[in-house]
Amino acid sequence: MSNEQAPHVIAVRKNGDGDIIKLKLSDGNEVDYLVAQRLASEGLIEHVQVFTGKDGGKHLRSIPDGDPSNNLDNMPLF
Repeated sequence: MSNEQAPHVIAVRKNGDGDIIKLKLSDGNEVDYLVAQRLASEGLIEHVQVFTGKDGGKHLRSIPDGDPSNNLDNMPLF
């Protein structure tokens, strides 16, 4: 990664089931969930990580820091 700070998530878009389908980043870009997973796994989005859920699938989550306000599910909607 370059010396520039990677963008972070500032808002999310959810589908009718409440699942996150798109993320809005601090640099103004909007990326779909699968692109966000790839970027996060490459360290190109701050404060999020990819993990394997109980269902065996890959998922995104905020890096746990004890602050529920920055959890992806609690982010503002766009």
